[in-house]
Amino acid sequence: MSDHMRCIAIREAGGPEQLVLEERARPVPQAGEVLIDVEAAGVNRPDVLQRMGFYPPPPGASDIPGLEVAGKVVAGPDSMMGREVCALVAGGGYAEFCSAPIGNCIAIPEGLSMEEAAAMPETLFTVWTNLFERGFAADGDTVLVHGGTSGIGTMAIKLGQLFGLTVIVTCGSDAKCVRAEKEGAALAINYNTEDFVDVVKDHTEGRGVDVVLDMVGGDYVPRNLACLADEGRHVSIAFQRGAKAELPIMDVMRRRLILTGSTLRARSPAFKTMVADELKAHVWPFVEGGRLRPVMDEVFALQDAAKAHARMEAGEHVGKIVLKVD
Repeated sequence: MSDHMRCIAIREAGGPEQLVLEERARPVPQAGEVLIDVEAAGVNRPDVLQRMGFYPPPPGASDIPGLEVAGKVVAGPDSMMGREVCALVAGGGYAEFCSAPIGNCIAIPEGLSMEEAAAMPETLFTVWTNLFERGFAADGDTVLVHGGTSGIGTMAIKLGQLFGLTVIVTCGSDAKCVRAEKEGAALAINYNTEDFVDVVKDHTEGRGVDVVLDMVGGDYVPRNLACLADEGRHVSIAFQRGAKAELPIMDVMRRRLILTGSTLRARSPAFKTMVADELKAHVWPFVEGGRLRPVMDEVFALQDAAKAHARMEAGEHVGKIVLKVD
């Protein structure tokens, strides 16, 4: 095994063209970690934000972008050697080798490709911790998810189906709405041609939804609150339209609404291990049984990471974009 590897580095903050192929020293796994010979790496919106200079890696994390990988363990405890795993990482995924905490690794079952496996950790951890744990979504609930054809949105649809949720989503075109409903959304709303607040109220006969999973922020927040039923939960995971919002506090108090949110990347390995254990117990059996698969968009070669980012920024993708490492 070589001491060096190919990876994608960010030359400087800017556009996709700032992603360049470099050769660097292969990472050395620390105590409690394994080294993964990466076969595929997922592409996520935080990678784009990092490239633009808006989302620096947390202290101690690799500056190489990439938050999820799939491959074979080639260094670490004997009990892990040779295992095919997917893993959530704090950085370093766009590379031939990546170190990962052992507890953040999940075994890849038969029938799940490396590309599919690499597409799952970031969205699966995010949707599980926010929609189900922070949002307390439960069997019979109705939820509103923005970005319905994104990686997060499509995973929310799939998990919602498995756990008895009625999932309403918003999308930016009629074609994407059709696709979201094909993937299992109960209703998809074109936010460019319809007022999603009115449509949600009509669809729920005035009751509203139990949970909103929001990645938009800004002026969407008060509109999201208007969509909530009494005792509803609003969960923020991003703020693409702005980090500040004006809230109707009296309405929050009167209807006993809960506003919460979280980030994932900077959470401790111990927290992520706890989430991984929950996923292994409650979600991974659906993967092993073939009932849960990520919605896949396009697979690019590692050296074409700039093209992958350009596709994500164009907003035309549906589901997950993945890099294949040859």
